Amino acid sequence: MSASPPSSGEQLRDAYLRFFQERGHRIVPSSSLIPGGDPTLLLTSAGMVQFKPYFIGDEVPENPRMTSVQKCFRTTDIDQVGDLTHHTFFEMLGNFSIGDYFKREAIAWAWEFTTGVLQLPPERLWITIYLDDEEAHDIWRDEVGVPEERIIRLGERDNFWGPAGTEGPCGPCSELHYDHGESHAPGAVPGDDGADERFVEIWNLVFVQFYQDASGERTLLAAPGIDTGMGLERIAAIVQAKPSAYETDLLAPVVQRLEELSNKSYGIEDNVDHAIRVVAEHARAATFLLADGVVPSNEGRGYVLRRVIRRGIRFGRTLGMGVDTPFMEQTAQAVVERMAAAYPELTERRSYILQSIAQEEQAFGALLDDADSYIADTVKTVRASGGGDTIPGRAAFNLYDRYGLPLDLTQEIAGEHGLSVDIEGFEREMGAQRERSRAAAGFAVGRDTARRFDGVGDSVFTGYDALTTDTVIAALLKDGVPADAASRGDELALVLRETPFYPEGGGQVGDTGIIEGDGFRIRVRDTHRPIPNAIVHDAVVEFGTVRAGDGVTARVDGARRADIMRNHTGTHMLHAVLRRVLGSHVRQMGSLVAPDRLRFDFSHTAPVSPEQLSEIHQVMNEAVRADLSCSKGEGGYHEVIAAGALAFFGDRYPERVRTLHIGETDAPFSYEVCGGTHLERTGEVGYFRIVGESGLGTGIRRIEAVTGRGADAWVDRQVALLGAVAAKVGVAPADVSRRVDTLLQEADEARRAGAAARRQTSLQQAEELLAGVRQVGGVNLIVSQTDAASADTLREMGDWLRDKLGSGIVVLGTVLDGRPFLVAMVTKDLVARGYSAGDIVKAAASRMGGGGGGRPDVAQAGGREPGMLPDAFAAAVQAVESRTT
Repeated sequence: MSASPPSSGEQLRDAYLRFFQERGHRIVPSSSLIPGGDPTLLLTSAGMVQFKPYFIGDEVPENPRMTSVQKCFRTTDIDQVGDLTHHTFFEMLGNFSIGDYFKREAIAWAWEFTTGVLQLPPERLWITIYLDDEEAHDIWRDEVGVPEERIIRLGERDNFWGPAGTEGPCGPCSELHYDHGESHAPGAVPGDDGADERFVEIWNLVFVQFYQDASGERTLLAAPGIDTGMGLERIAAIVQAKPSAYETDLLAPVVQRLEELSNKSYGIEDNVDHAIRVVAEHARAATFLLADGVVPSNEGRGYVLRRVIRRGIRFGRTLGMGVDTPFMEQTAQAVVERMAAAYPELTERRSYILQSIAQEEQAFGALLDDADSYIADTVKTVRASGGGDTIPGRAAFNLYDRYGLPLDLTQEIAGEHGLSVDIEGFEREMGAQRERSRAAAGFAVGRDTARRFDGVGDSVFTGYDALTTDTVIAALLKDGVPADAASRGDELALVLRETPFYPEGGGQVGDTGIIEGDGFRIRVRDTHRPIPNAIVHDAVVEFGTVRAGDGVTARVDGARRADIMRNHTGTHMLHAVLRRVLGSHVRQMGSLVAPDRLRFDFSHTAPVSPEQLSEIHQVMNEAVRADLSCSKGEGGYHEVIAAGALAFFGDRYPERVRTLHIGETDAPFSYEVCGGTHLERTGEVGYFRIVGESGLGTGIRRIEAVTGRGADAWVDRQVALLGAVAAKVGVAPADVSRRVDTLLQEADEARRAGAAARRQTSLQQAEELLAGVRQVGGVNLIVSQTDAASADTLREMGDWLRDKLGSGIVVLGTVLDGRPFLVAMVTKDLVARGYSAGDIVKAAASRMGGGGGGRPDVAQAGGREPGMLPDAFAAAVQAVESRTT
């Protein structure tokens, strides 16, 4: 036993990994918070997520014993963040066995680490087990020596874990709880109501025995395993003798930054402490989500990120921060400073992280300035309609959809007004968005169909070295079910023993081509890989009869493949160039590699400027002309990452991976993990051209480009278009720009002359209307329909009339594009007497099937029924008369 146990965050991470490494475990780096290749999960919620393919048997690890410190995020705890125990982002220490050791070793090592390495007093540790897990009970009592009275049996809610997602491995578990002492909850045991202040769960040992499918049915795994998780934040608080993680070295520097920003002290007032904890935790969570490629949006992971940022901003405002201080950005900076040593990607993506948070903070800060008025207007409407003290679900959804106000913040603000929110109604309105989010989980259902190919053996891909392969049909499906044979016109899904056809993956589309045999020919229209061991060809029989077991020659469309490779190698080159020109924060967020084009989505907070696009073109095509070598390699995933290879967003990588290395060995132009097909040299790209740059949302940009034959075709189209324009304007192509400038100038002059003429006509009409002013209760009032051809013209007429009146009310209307439009203006002296242009247009708008509003001095309204303008004017007059009387 060492004289001093590990206590700091760094020491605890190192001690845990070293302990299990000494016991034969391979140290595996943390995976991304975005689960690679697993659409059943929104975010990485447990340490076992990256090992899920091993537990279900889809892949085989190099070492069945593994250990990691995994970044995790759980959305279920967002609303509870602010207390002493709940976190959205946390670090999970874990050790894993894939069909190797089981309960005895997992339990013994957990006890040895906690009481030996961490030197926690054994009498402070309580154990919980699943109700009928006698094996675990006996190991704890008889082999470890835990007294019977400190072993507690709990049910499925507490001691059965998983699956992570809609399906996956799961099993009973045994938890280690730290006892803070009898004074906190006398007589309590783990699992009792009110026992949380006394007992803290520090380690969960999951005995992975079952696979649970999407319907909830559980079947025994062929090789049971171990999945454990110890929360770093919780154990750090215990070994450092702190009341919570916020006082430990993991979060204390972040809390200190907030004390400086808010000029308030932590540990004095409960409401201040709660707000500081919310901001600190959410700033840390947002920092890590952004670093791993999540971008703010209104759906899925992006909504989770936006929600934690906005909740942090909301609570920061209660501390008096935010009006002039970008406190979330500065708090995130403290997170980067504290955590970058353990997670270097925070330093690499620091600029992107801070810019993204600053943009969200600025946008939502402006929204919060008006949030109370939004709620107040909604409250007013609800109560005016007899809606009681509940904001309808539709109104709450409108606040979310139109203003970006999350439901939880609407509830908080509504509560300050003494109102509740119709949650069920809101959820109904959110149905469409939720369906889109849940669509990602369709993988769990499709898996059953994919398993129809189980047992056909591995499909050996030969397409890296050859476009033609002699092989055998291993299995086929016709109309979605297994079949022995198929004939002309039948649509098939078939598996070959060996195949040169590349299956869709990593953004690269699947190959097409021909499969021929004795008396038959099959046209392959697409290729994909629904399960790891089977490459499936979607095809149609062109003639003859094909049977499972037939010998065939498979031939890929070579010209199409070559076009795809130009775009795929070009995609890797583009990624490298974007990182050079825009910064190292750039990372791939998605891609499409097709024969005719490439599409590349990447993290960046601003549009790419014309100057930057020009530089990208220049660097790209210089690299093409340099004819750099494109070397393909293979190695262990973690080894090639350590050697500097970049991995693409959203992919699940096996233990052994292929790499693409472009350029010099020691100073590569690009070095990335990729299993796709690529060129031998960059010169084969021919020519690279960006044809589009756009934004997909906060922090994501998209570039569309062409290479090779696609670039040739694009240039031909541009030249043809220039020639056509030149012919229409009657000049040579070289003079088109000058001629277009002349025509635009002439058109602009004509527009100005027309506008001046219309303005003069409108003013003449306004002078005529001035003669028709009437008195309503001593107030000058002009109400009339006009011939104004635009809303601006109508407002100009109203301004002129109001100024001429000096004191009065002007209500003018016109018909624009078949719809009625109306403006109302009230002079300042009448506004002071209580007249309101907003009230006038609201009364008028209801008569013409529309709505409107504005300030007391100026307001406007639109409608759907132009024939109802006279009724709208009558309602406006009534509104003025009612105020006068």
